[in-house]
Amino acid sequence: MNRNANKKTGVIKDISIFIFLIIVTIALIFIFPDKKQEIINNSQDFFVEMIFILPAVMILMGLFSVWIPKEVIGKYLGHTSGLKGVLFSFILGALPTGPLYVAFPLAASLHKKGASITNIVIFLSAWACIKIPQEMVEIQFLGIQFMAVRLISTIVFVTIMAIVINKIYAYAEKTGS
Repeated sequence: MNRNANKKTGVIKDISIFIFLIIVTIALIFIFPDKKQEIINNSQDFFVEMIFILPAVMILMGLFSVWIPKEVIGKYLGHTSGLKGVLFSFILGALPTGPLYVAFPLAASLHKKGASITNIVIFLSAWACIKIPQEMVEIQFLGIQFMAVRLISTIVFVTIMAIVINKIYAYAEKTGS
């Protein structure tokens, strides 16, 4: 019974978010009538993108849940994975291309399977900031020196940020905040 209640709550929450987004879109059309067509086009493009991407993400999430055991995630991305986990997190985040919202369900799954908060933050940040194709474009237009400085700075600051967030998360869990 508890599981069915959770499913109903999740469905209601999803529908509420969808209705909220429709209301925001309609409000934006009234607030900016001169941008009406642009708002409609952007909303439609986003909706179509979601229709195509989300089913694929759900399939990948299902396969990920079944194929990769919890022990493997714990070993390579868990709390005791150390620098190896940090390196794997950067690689896992930098390799795929695609919008960041695809990474969030994957990050949630990693967390459920035992990945540390540090490695999840690094994974999400690498997904957002470090992409192999992006690096190639940076080299072409801004030069290798710029790309190297930006990449090293990103890695350093993302790692620091991940460690700080992990400490805050651990403190919040400990104090019940």
